[in-house]
Amino acid sequence: MLDIKNVKKTFNINTINEKKALNGINLHLNEGDFVTVIGGNGAGKSTTLNMIAGVYPIDSGKIEIDGVNISRFPEYKRAKYIGRVFQDPMMGTAAGMEIQENMALAYRRGKERGLAWGIKQNEKSFYQEALKKLGLGLENRMTNKVGLLSGGQRQALTLLMATLQKPQILLLDEHTAALDPKTAKKVLEITEEIVDEQNLTTLMITHNMKDAIQIGNRLIMMHEGRIIFDISGEEKKNLEVEDLLRKFEEASGEEFSNDRMILAN
Repeated sequence: MLDIKNVKKTFNINTINEKKALNGINLHLNEGDFVTVIGGNGAGKSTTLNMIAGVYPIDSGKIEIDGVNISRFPEYKRAKYIGRVFQDPMMGTAAGMEIQENMALAYRRGKERGLAWGIKQNEKSFYQEALKKLGLGLENRMTNKVGLLSGGQRQALTLLMATLQKPQILLLDEHTAALDPKTAKKVLEITEEIVDEQNLTTLMITHNMKDAIQIGNRLIMMHEGRIIFDISGEEKKNLEVEDLLRKFEEASGEEFSNDRMILAN
């Protein structure tokens, strides 16, 4: 479903701030893979997601989604292939619009749009049923402005919107990091339910090693723009946090120094 072949990216080339963000990264995801991504600050995790989404152009290499070479597509042309949820709950929704209006915008993503605007009754019923699955009571608040929702409610709504039109790949960029532990747990449960139900191919960056081990069928660790560890299946299920720390030290020759990630476990 996703093929990243020898992708390189350097920011601020030929300046004092030059930074090699991706050093020839290679990654293949099969349909239905749910891959958690961990690594220290500056490892290249978010840059990888941004390269897939088209936020920045790649310097070299190739990115394919379901056999389509999207390497040179602008961001808006990739929208029909990709669903994305950001770390900041405020980024995925329009605060001044109603819940149902936000959902209508998401539902029309990648489709031809005319001048007519309005939400038909059958659409409303569809949105209501989708919202019910979140278990947050939002199906009874469809005309409420999204700005009135809590961070967790907005993040759950953003996740739902990102998957209303089944994306070829779902990108989750630390989408629970800004939430309190109880709310983060709920959003992760909703994430697993939606991914399982739709059999979505998913890349999820997380700073929590326990979540990285427990969620999904595959885990990759990044360091200095490369994938240094890739594990799946039963091997992944049997991992402990200490195993990940040891693997990092073996592969990188350094101690794991991201305090936030260690403290999150």
